[in-house]
Amino acid sequence: MPVRIGGSPRNFVGHEVTDKEWQLIEEITRDFCKLPLTELAGTVCELLEWRRPNGGLKSTECYLFLQNLRERGMLPWLPEPKPMIKRPAREIAPDHATDPQPPLNGPLSQYAPVIFERIEDADARLLFRQFIHRYHYLGHKQACGAQLRYFIRSRHDPNQLLACLLFTSAAWKMAPRDEYIGWNADVRPQNLPRIINQSRFLIMPWVKIPHLASHILGLSIQQLRVDWEKFYGVRPVLMETLVDRDQYPGTCYRAANWVSVGITTGRGRMDRFNQTQNSRKEIFLYPMVRSWQKQLREPPRERAVAVAAAASVDAAPTGIRLVPEPSSRVLRAPLRQC
Repeated sequence: MPVRIGGSPRNFVGHEVTDKEWQLIEEITRDFCKLPLTELAGTVCELLEWRRPNGGLKSTECYLFLQNLRERGMLPWLPEPKPMIKRPAREIAPDHATDPQPPLNGPLSQYAPVIFERIEDADARLLFRQFIHRYHYLGHKQACGAQLRYFIRSRHDPNQLLACLLFTSAAWKMAPRDEYIGWNADVRPQNLPRIINQSRFLIMPWVKIPHLASHILGLSIQQLRVDWEKFYGVRPVLMETLVDRDQYPGTCYRAANWVSVGITTGRGRMDRFNQTQNSRKEIFLYPMVRSWQKQLREPPRERAVAVAAAASVDAAPTGIRLVPEPSSRVLRAPLRQC
């Protein structure tokens, strides 16, 4: 089945390939057609400077783009890609480190402020997978694209683990979300990286602290504003998540001022070809900046020009004032009721 990256065959994730770019693609793929498609995709990206905001090559998207063109007969000299070998899913065997702990209860003020511990090393990632696999109703699945993981702990006792959070790239397409944003099909692929998906949120089953969930949700917005741009070079403006109403009512999201915008079709967040069928989920959104809708509707080039023009007009004679990043990873927010 062809992979369509945009409305026309020569539309590459929102960018219409020029005649000059197309000529280069034809020359590279014809002259080096014996190379693996993955290597050709990387070469095309390097020559055409098809990069992500953080500087990384858009190799995966280009691989799908070239494969689509071959299947359409536009690059017939390309070899048929080798069938992918499906590797068995890696088993996750929780060890004693994830065993249930003594109950934690009492007022939220007893545990606040909370600490967002970003997971970076292999041991911490393994422990995170074990907790999600053991206690989250969806279990652990290998996340694709951009992703950040956190352990949530109490400042008063960092050894006490309260929750786990996983943030990933946004869903490719969700009709209620896209209608609520109001963007068109050309702008959506270009601005989609500015949306963050909260993929997993796990409060440990032995943690019974009223209002903790909505309190963490409020603080996560502040944390992700800084971390997402730092790691991926993209300033996020909107957060999204999906809630299975058969499992949870979504009370903590409503208490944290997230907005319900509709119900999914049940196809899955990355299903582009209506091949899967899952339970339907409620879509919640949280704007991270006031002008989120305007920024998501504008093509990036127009937005960059507008920002540059505004900066030149508003620049003070004394120069630009730099706002330092917070020196502490402990974030504070008013306690929200859930």
